[in-house]
Amino acid sequence: MKTQQFVKRAAQGFILISALALLSVSVIAFSNPQSVMDLVHVQLNNTDAFSSIRGVYGGVGLTMFISLLYLMVKDVNKGLAFLSLLWGFYALSRAITIFAEGALGDFGRQWIVTETVLFVLAVVLLWANNRTTAPAVSLRVSH
Repeated sequence: MKTQQFVKRAAQGFILISALALLSVSVIAFSNPQSVMDLVHVQLNNTDAFSSIRGVYGGVGLTMFISLLYLMVKDVNKGLAFLSLLWGFYALSRAITIFAEGALGDFGRQWIVTETVLFVLAVVLLWANNRTTAPAVSLRVSH
């Protein structure tokens, strides 16, 4: 029972940290979209570009934050599955970029490692949480 509680709390903590990370980018994108793009040295030069960054990093990020808080409370496994997909596909998209366009810069190299670690952590926590919450199998035969 202690192990089950520990794994669940660790999973919830991971979901919360991931949600807060997404929220921080979201808040920055809403308030100053250019600062998000400065991280990758891209200049926003029209209102459509600003609104797109606000929408994708701000609006979608806020939606993911709210969804993750809900899943953290209501269904930890679904939250972990969602984060496995999110972090895994972030890392995959960077790997595709390496093969399609060439080596990543410092920012991309840092984040492909970070996202891969977060993906692995989400998968491990999902596996552990499933393992500790699975119902016990009864070997009792009824007549």
